[in-house]
Amino acid sequence: MDASFKTVEWVKDKTIYEVNLRQYTEAGSFKAFEAHIPRLKEMGVEILWLMPVTPISEKGRKGSLGSYYACSSYTKLNTEFGNEQDFISLIQLAHKHEMKVIIDWVANHTGREHEWMQSHPEWFSRDEDGHFTERNGWEDVVDLNFDNQDMRAALIGAMQYWVRIFNIDGFRCDMAHLVPLDFWMAARKVCETIKPLFWLAESEDIEYHSVFDASYAWSWMHATLKVEESGVNQIYNILHDYAQYPQGAYKLFFTSNHDENTWNGTEYEKYGIAAKAWAVFTFMWKGIPLIYSGQELPNHKRLAFFDKDPIDWTNSPQLASFYKTLIQLRKQYACIINGGSFNLPTSSNQVMAFLRYDHESEKNAEKQIILVVLNFSHQVQKLALEHDYLKGQFLNAFSGLSYSFNKQESFELMPGDYLVYVKGKS
Repeated sequence: MDASFKTVEWVKDKTIYEVNLRQYTEAGSFKAFEAHIPRLKEMGVEILWLMPVTPISEKGRKGSLGSYYACSSYTKLNTEFGNEQDFISLIQLAHKHEMKVIIDWVANHTGREHEWMQSHPEWFSRDEDGHFTERNGWEDVVDLNFDNQDMRAALIGAMQYWVRIFNIDGFRCDMAHLVPLDFWMAARKVCETIKPLFWLAESEDIEYHSVFDASYAWSWMHATLKVEESGVNQIYNILHDYAQYPQGAYKLFFTSNHDENTWNGTEYEKYGIAAKAWAVFTFMWKGIPLIYSGQELPNHKRLAFFDKDPIDWTNSPQLASFYKTLIQLRKQYACIINGGSFNLPTSSNQVMAFLRYDHESEKNAEKQIILVVLNFSHQVQKLALEHDYLKGQFLNAFSGLSYSFNKQESFELMPGDYLVYVKGKS
């Protein structure tokens, strides 16, 4: 990362929760979502990522409500969600619950009816016939012209507006790699004259870590979908690549988000019986885990992208305790955040087994050690694992039962099973 930037300290052991405001409640409003903040805080969530809160272009709109990512203004609120005071109230309530709020920022393009088009048409990309154009095949948006310095200044000014007026805590930047890196560098420098912020890039371009604190683990996610065919070796190779990222760079791990859920299927469609095992991985590996709206239910339906399709909260979230346990482990065991990793060989290429451990403690009795074993297959798996760290009393993080390990241990995992054993002072 550029020497002038420093990642905010508060992000290191946090979990991000993505809020699909339109679908979160029947009302789909800031006020209606407020009722869920205490519940999410109890679950352990400490960063809320709100999908875009800006108004949506009428022209070129898809479906009845259009895409969040086709804005008609960068400095107004979508009135379907509420007014300015409603948004301020939401952020203040989140802050009262010691939660941070980041907003989705779409810098690459706007909707086909943006307020700048009348006053500054030169701020947009044009084709050879002079028509507004877009280069990625998205029919409802138009690309901004980053060759225009006045546009850049106005866009950065709009970002400052949300920090100054609403006291947001950071930005999740949509398709960040489609925007010139020097723009993001200028934007961060200017915005952080107001307050330090967290910067998350929807990108896997390593160069963007010169500005951004975190980037998507897309390669990892795509490889998880091929484990039945190719085994876990490709997963380990990708994780090794991530380990070569600049010091302090975070990867965002997820089994679902707004794109995955709608276009590629729920985590249960994608992973079947292994959905929870992959969720455990996202929390136990070094990085930042993401929970998408409704995953704690669990949610078994694809949410519509362009139309109203509310999440059904009739039943209390069945997986709240599952996620709470994982979130608490990250808070209690620093070795998950900044410790070492060691991959243990297994007899199946459908099973991952690894250790997370404390680099610093020399005394084995005090050293934090975590054993994670994940069965992604549809078969029962019997494993024999061996390591010097597997010695002493270990606690099963989910059952609370204690086990005495003696360097060589055998395990039997049911299909889709996950085991997390912890040792050492939390």
